Amino acid sequence: MKNTTKTLLIAASAILAIAGGALAGLGHDHTKVEAGPNGGRLITNVDPNAEFLVTSDRKVKITFVGGDGKVIAPAEQVVTVTTGDRSAPVKLIFTKSGDGLISDGVVPEGNGLPVIVQIKASPDSKTEITKFNLNLSNCPGCQKAEYACTCAH
Repeated sequence: MKNTTKTLLIAASAILAIAGGALAGLGHDHTKVEAGPNGGRLITNVDPNAEFLVTSDRKVKITFVGGDGKVIAPAEQVVTVTTGDRSAPVKLIFTKSGDGLISDGVVPEGNGLPVIVQIKASPDSKTEITKFNLNLSNCPGCQKAEYACTCAH
């Protein structure tokens, strides 16, 4: 009887540890996020890297960043962002503006919106896709918007 009780206690402890670890991450994306020069989210699966930033007027600004962290003027990159409610997505198209690209439209109202960023280094190159949730709430740790949080709180 002692062995059965001991085995059950060990099994219950293991289940609670696994479940507790899984529940601890609910509602948070703890993937490593790098910051761009303007405080946005750095997209690193493209070369040069691209910073995704939601401006105060809810437009999206894309800034290209070299390996040295310095801004690179856009060349012939083609960027499209799809966001908003899944039943009525909004597609944002970009034009050159200063040292980056700015969206023609705005991010819809709401928080936690799914985002799909599609970037082509040139019109005839392969499209690189990045997906994340656009949580615009401020992080209590680093004070950046949650979508660009780098503190892994």
